[in-house]
Amino acid sequence: MVPADRPLTEAVASLRRRGRVLTVARHLPAPADDGAAPGPDTARAPGEVPEAGTARAPSQAYDPGATPGPDGPAHRGDGSPDATGPRAPGDAGRPSHGTGDGTTAPDDVLAGLLAGDVAVATANGDAAVAWAADVIAPGGLPDVWRLLRAVPAAKAVSGRAQTLAKSGAALSGLMVAVGDAGRGGRRTPLPGLRHAPVDVAAAAALLGGARSALGVALARSPHPRERVAWHDLHPDDVRDRLARRPQEQPGLSEQAANRVQAAAGRAGRVPALKPLGWTVQLARAVRHELDDPLTPVLAVGSAAEAVLGSAADALLVVGALDLNALVGGVQRLRAERAVAALLKEHRQKARIAAEDAGDDGPRTVDAAKLHPGDVIELQADDVVPADARLLWADGLEVDESALTGESLPVDKQTEPTPRASVADRRCMVFEGTTVVAGHARAVVVETGDRTEASRAVHLAARTPPAAGVQARLQELTRKALPLTLAGGAAVTGLSLLRGTPLRDAVSGGVAVAVAAVPEGLPLVATVAQLAAARRLSRRGVLVRAPRTLEALGRMDTVCFDKTGTLTENRLRLVRVTEADGTAHGRDEAVDGHTLTVAARACPRTNGGSDRPVHATDEAVLEAAGDDPEWTQTEGLPFEAARGYAAAVGHAADGGRTLVVKGAPENVLPACTAGADEADDTAHRLAGNGLRVLAVAERRLRDGETDADALEGPLGELEFTGLVALADVARETSPELVRSLEEAGVRPVMLTGDHPQTARAIAVELGWSEDTVVVTGDELASADRSERAGILRDAGVVARVAPEQKLQVVEALRDAGRVVGMVGDGANDAAAIRAADVGVGLNARGSAAARNAADIVLTDDDMRVLIEAVHEGRALWHSVADAIAILIGGNAGEVGFGIVGTLLGRRAPLSTRQMLLVNLFTDLFPAMAVAVTPVPRATEETDGPLGTSLLGAPLIEQIRHRALTTCLGAVAAWLFGRFTPGTQRRSTTMALCAVVGTQLAQTLADRRESGLVRATVLGSAVALVLLVQTPGASRLFGCTPLGPVAWAGVCGSIALALAGQRVLPRLEETVLRLKR
Repeated sequence: MVPADRPLTEAVASLRRRGRVLTVARHLPAPADDGAAPGPDTARAPGEVPEAGTARAPSQAYDPGATPGPDGPAHRGDGSPDATGPRAPGDAGRPSHGTGDGTTAPDDVLAGLLAGDVAVATANGDAAVAWAADVIAPGGLPDVWRLLRAVPAAKAVSGRAQTLAKSGAALSGLMVAVGDAGRGGRRTPLPGLRHAPVDVAAAAALLGGARSALGVALARSPHPRERVAWHDLHPDDVRDRLARRPQEQPGLSEQAANRVQAAAGRAGRVPALKPLGWTVQLARAVRHELDDPLTPVLAVGSAAEAVLGSAADALLVVGALDLNALVGGVQRLRAERAVAALLKEHRQKARIAAEDAGDDGPRTVDAAKLHPGDVIELQADDVVPADARLLWADGLEVDESALTGESLPVDKQTEPTPRASVADRRCMVFEGTTVVAGHARAVVVETGDRTEASRAVHLAARTPPAAGVQARLQELTRKALPLTLAGGAAVTGLSLLRGTPLRDAVSGGVAVAVAAVPEGLPLVATVAQLAAARRLSRRGVLVRAPRTLEALGRMDTVCFDKTGTLTENRLRLVRVTEADGTAHGRDEAVDGHTLTVAARACPRTNGGSDRPVHATDEAVLEAAGDDPEWTQTEGLPFEAARGYAAAVGHAADGGRTLVVKGAPENVLPACTAGADEADDTAHRLAGNGLRVLAVAERRLRDGETDADALEGPLGELEFTGLVALADVARETSPELVRSLEEAGVRPVMLTGDHPQTARAIAVELGWSEDTVVVTGDELASADRSERAGILRDAGVVARVAPEQKLQVVEALRDAGRVVGMVGDGANDAAAIRAADVGVGLNARGSAAARNAADIVLTDDDMRVLIEAVHEGRALWHSVADAIAILIGGNAGEVGFGIVGTLLGRRAPLSTRQMLLVNLFTDLFPAMAVAVTPVPRATEETDGPLGTSLLGAPLIEQIRHRALTTCLGAVAAWLFGRFTPGTQRRSTTMALCAVVGTQLAQTLADRRESGLVRATVLGSAVALVLLVQTPGASRLFGCTPLGPVAWAGVCGSIALALAGQRVLPRLEETVLRLKR
């Protein structure tokens, strides 16, 4: 957003200097009655909504000082040269029309509008129009939203149209080149069909564009909903307003989609139609797999084979393409179903109150199905399912630390709290917070992404992580396509130079080009990610976005919210100080009088729950144990306004006693002695990050009732001592921190504690004693670039406010780190969303944190995060090995095709033989390598992996595989040519050597994997059976081989593998000679 005190023109110019292509959308207020246009500080009319929702396309500037609104008047231009502001040289021709009535808008505002590459002006009704803009949006913000939505759609349509045009032109050129020389010398009967591919491609592009345009036109634009201060209203007014709130009416397209979805849901419940639903889902998954750059190449290759007269080869190309897509689609569908099943198990529930007195009771429903106006019931231990306004409450106290960071439970009431901040809205309960005491009934006011917790998540703009496996695969695909075409062209050219007929030369080139396409390349990363996600799900790690595993492999920094993540968010007694100043640890304090009195001051009632009212009570009672000598007759629970809890009872001697524990500032002034020394001790303990409670007691006076003692002012108390509590560290946290550091991942702890306390806790949790500690105040006084320097070596961030967690994550990313964020609260959600890897905790985390996370840990043991890191790194190794199999093997096939053409006038292997090779070597073995994790000893490294793993090391691996495959094929082919036999025998030997060499290399690299061994063995057996079966062998242009031929094939494979071992030393020798 552009600050109000910064001219829009300056902001736009700054963005353009950075190389951004900018769209500026503006909507200004109507001119005043005197003809002067209002300035940017004009007050916003009631009900108008700022256009903060305008999206970037591809970049956006927004001026919050303007007064936009979906129905307000538009800005007017005056047509003067000065009003247009600075323009790029190519923008001199933009018109700058006047309004026609002499009224002008502020020059700086109009200049800001026109300073972008594309200026969009909104106009409604009779309002004036800024005619100098490039685009006029008469419908206001909905039209602007639709325009921005059309930008990526148009880009995609343009890309598809270019691909179709190139494909059609290539096929038409092929038909022109070979059409007159048909088989047997006959001329093509329908010469006009030579241009049909171009016409079909143009029609397909036109239909695709029309379909995308229709989708943009029918899409429902977002409608802003009025934000209501529900905490300002009386409960009856809230319900009345919810009842009168107009329901958003879906558009025609949305109604149709809802009807189709409802019909599909009903059909899915019919047992006989379930296979149909599976088929539809599988078809969608297969279509998704086919959406990659290699599909058009194979489709053109299939059409080229048909043009050349081989319909069988064309069908085989299509079949190979569809088979790869089918395998990937099945894998994707299985993984998605597994994730959906896990998500279903962890859905949050809500109780909807009975509408009539005669109903059986509250109904339990999924929290996701709640709507504003539903009345829900809450009781102790419930997680609030939505933002709701309390209708009535009985002793309700809510832990809102996940949302506000406030550690103490908050007392709730039904009275309105006008103009209160979120933390002070005592009449509201918020999604993701936890009821710790009492019960209540509330009406839902906001759900989904409109809750306070979800609104905090959207503060973080989720920028894509750095390039990962998918990006690298796309780059490799783009590089492979020109090499594919070059290989085919080389074979065709060499064949023509050797005097081969045109049709045969082109056919050989197409065969090599089709063989060079690594059909399984787009599936490698997807299959590997889904397999890793399934493995992690069995260990309690729910991967909501499988592509996140790539970032896990590169993650070098992980931030932890201390409370509830590294600690149990459960208080434990750590120290007791008696009235005489004697201090005891937890174990020594059990028999002390102070701890006994503190336990007696804990009220024993908590609504419908069995546990104590407060976490402090729970910690004290756990440390003190049973007290059979004490009988409590009346209790007074803790309230923040009162500052203490108290109880009345009698011990074994029968005397009635008032016992009190609470904040020292509330209890100590009521004590008769020892208050000053105790106050100093309490401040010292609090400065170390401990929660301190003062304990006191007195005997009840004669005639004093329990109620009088509890409800009257405190006084004449005998100071007993102080108890200090601290959050409990998880037993697994030190091992987690140590394992992360050993893996090269730097852990960073975020805490609100004092720096000294934070350092002590960090050391206890596994950080080194010399770890760097920075504070939230240091971050607050620095700008974004300076924060990156401050946090570069930090291990602990102390005194950090909830909103600063997002700043920490963003600053670390700005410093070039690949950042993970682990948290469980709603106030962690924005940071989780902004991180490269967001990790939420399901067992005790808020819904906002889980929904913002890429990975959810379903168990309390966070050591599984280490397993997830190892899986992420193993993923990179598996993908690299699979890519080497695919590209290296195909490159070897292309090399063999070129060598064979040089020596024998045409490519040795036909298209269907090349496809057979890819079927046996690419589809199943490569996929088996992708889904099999590498051994831990192989993937262990000193630090996180990066895309460098898919750089020089991968290129070297591809080069070695290609040379080895080519050597084995050439050796077998030459052996067949120089021994008695037919040409078909030599090509069959070459085919077997190509497959065998690649399978042997795969087995040598992954011999420890049972799946890889079984896949390699199965492919080898299938190849032998196919070759030795006469009918099948003839179909693929092969012939059964005898013992001498098989011996030659095996010898060629052994020669190639021996050569592979010599290659590294040979390359080193060549490099030394070059130097």
